[in-house]
Amino acid sequence: MSSVTYKSAGVDLELYEEAMQRLPALMQRTLTSRVLPLSDAFAGLFRLNHSNRPGRQTYDDPVLVTGTDGVGTKLKVAQRVRQFNTVGIDLVGMSVNDCLCLGAEPLLFLDYLALGKDNPDLIAQLVEGVSAGCVEAGAALLGGETAIMPDIYHDGDFDMAGFCVGVVERARIVDGKAVRPKDVVLGLPSSGFHSNGYSLIRKVVFELAGLTVDSEVPELGRTVGKMLIEPTRIYVKHVLPVLARYRVRTAVSGLAHITGGGLRDNIDRFLPDNCHVKIDRRRWPIPPCFHWLQELGDIDRDEMYKVFNMGIGFCLIVRPQYVDSIRKQLAATGIEAWSIGEVEAGPKGVEYVA
Repeated sequence: MSSVTYKSAGVDLELYEEAMQRLPALMQRTLTSRVLPLSDAFAGLFRLNHSNRPGRQTYDDPVLVTGTDGVGTKLKVAQRVRQFNTVGIDLVGMSVNDCLCLGAEPLLFLDYLALGKDNPDLIAQLVEGVSAGCVEAGAALLGGETAIMPDIYHDGDFDMAGFCVGVVERARIVDGKAVRPKDVVLGLPSSGFHSNGYSLIRKVVFELAGLTVDSEVPELGRTVGKMLIEPTRIYVKHVLPVLARYRVRTAVSGLAHITGGGLRDNIDRFLPDNCHVKIDRRRWPIPPCFHWLQELGDIDRDEMYKVFNMGIGFCLIVRPQYVDSIRKQLAATGIEAWSIGEVEAGPKGVEYVA
């Protein structure tokens, strides 16, 4: 009887080492001068105050902002498409967009990958997406963990989670307390489904309609797989310049990342008790992918707006006198903003008026 080894138990340390050798270059492209260099350290170091920090070199009263999220069952679509270098962008986007809602500048990101079997190619592709998302968000990919867990995950299965740390001056926290009647809701376009509602999407598309990832969708101009794997849009480079130029609370009173629960749940969560938001669904173009899915699955319209972002991935609530100038500044960063609703006096809540 041969002796038992870690490899015979399902963990190949040589393959693991091969995978780890591919990751430093992907991390390196995200690092800034605020990251202190370390060799073979157990953790990462990041300088909060630094001469190369954008704007002022030091913070007066810095508050750390944290967020964590995953990609959900969109990972199952990635497995079907056999494309793994974009879901890492989703991972970053879901966390940094949440931190952005408090006005925070993303500083660093950590990832966690769990697999049933060592797969250096898969790990490299997943981290490639995380690295790309961090570059887009301006966050340093400072570290992570790769766990090989046979019997927990079947061969070919994997999961991933991400952790963002940001910072904001305490006086510039955007918490929604300054929202007041007559404020305007500006909506920024999503890139599609982002990372929400994929259990419903997969049931409709693959189980009920019997489509495959290679099925062509003429009205969308691409295959099912390419449409469903479209990564989450990251809003940091669009929203932070607005927050730097305009006074928070007196110009920008609220921020919302539109994820599961749609516009209603994600705007409602920070409204003051005396503020009621009316959203007009006629004020922005609904992307074709949502119409396609709704018709394919005969999904009720209210269910669509409850589950999905319906084409609005992020919202700014602003004073009416700043609407035009903020829209122009957003346009200068390459994104359109639609005036999709208003705040009125009334019981806390969000309703659709069309």
